[in-house]
Amino acid sequence: MALSIQLPSASGALETYALEGSVIPANTGTRGALDSRLRGNDAPRFNRIAYSAAHVVADPLAAIDPWLASAVDWDATIAYRRHLWSLGLGVAEAMDTAQRGMGLDWPTSLELIARSLDAARDFPGALVASGCGTDHLPPENAKTTDDVIRAYEAQMEAIEKLGGKLIVMASRALARVASSPADYEKVYGRILSQAKQPVVLHWLGEMFDPALAGYWGSSDVDAAMDTALGIIAAHASKVDGIKISLLDKHKEIAMRRRLPPGVRMYTGDDFNYAELIAGDGFGGEPTHGRSDALLGIFDAIAPAASAALGELARGNVERFHAILGPTVPLSRHIFAAPTRFYKTGVVFMAWLNGHQKHFTMVGGQQSTRSLVHLAELFRLADAANLLEQPELATKRMKTLLALHGVE
Repeated sequence: MALSIQLPSASGALETYALEGSVIPANTGTRGALDSRLRGNDAPRFNRIAYSAAHVVADPLAAIDPWLASAVDWDATIAYRRHLWSLGLGVAEAMDTAQRGMGLDWPTSLELIARSLDAARDFPGALVASGCGTDHLPPENAKTTDDVIRAYEAQMEAIEKLGGKLIVMASRALARVASSPADYEKVYGRILSQAKQPVVLHWLGEMFDPALAGYWGSSDVDAAMDTALGIIAAHASKVDGIKISLLDKHKEIAMRRRLPPGVRMYTGDDFNYAELIAGDGFGGEPTHGRSDALLGIFDAIAPAASAALGELARGNVERFHAILGPTVPLSRHIFAAPTRFYKTGVVFMAWLNGHQKHFTMVGGQQSTRSLVHLAELFRLADAANLLEQPELATKRMKTLLALHGVE
């Protein structure tokens, strides 16, 4: 008998929903089933670099005030990274998805980075890139660009000391003190000139973080893009790629076509990732015609992302779209405005699928989305074949409903 559940609709009325999705077969390379002990050559192989910005699992038993302090369940947090690596995905560590600067402070972020890099040693070839920012410097305490440079350098030194690859995150402090594109050129020039290995730059739109409005020195996206491209061109040997999260595929494609040879575009577009990763083949450089990926949504849709990327690597473009296409409505729902609350949907998916025992978040962020929003997320996850254990997911959804008085 098919599973069914009473779910609230947008009107608030309860409606019976019958689950119809099927479980996506695990894409685990030379192994036939998902196994968190997979090593190196056992993981799938892709023809795109694909990072998942991974969430952290909160410790619900910690005696703290969740709005004021964070407590992480380290075992569950690292176990989820092992899950991502076993699917062939890289981990973009201590990023926005991990609630960096939104509950997760710099000392905890550095511990997370250290633990993740240590765990990755069990997976030869596993990709880890770690967020380097200025979040230990309160924006209001930043007075000059030199303050911002020193803040970046402190985190850069700490991460590189661990052997980590850098993702140079957008800085709220820099957005506050910069008065022109030249200020961005100065700060990024100093940081890139010191980097021990090529870094990933990070352009996060204001829909994700309002404090980053006008980044690169202009509220005009095209002018901001010119500044960013100028910085990349001046330091191309120190730039692996740039992740942009503007939720505008046309802007990403335009920038991708202008990148220096060998510099990658890492799509951060959680609305249009499928077509951007598949690419259009345009341009004189291979990297001009396609995007690699550094996505928060890959945390929530990891099995589909892995299976689809495996098909793309085998030249099965139609199958790639058939697997990944149904995940796009789910992603657009999770990242609906206010977009910065998307992390709630990511953690909700991890709970539904049994990757953590509870639906509790750093900073109490589980409360940022309504029950109606989460009910629709459940429907869309089923439609995308992303309820990995349908019986468990249904049971947990019923638990959440009961907590809200729906029994």
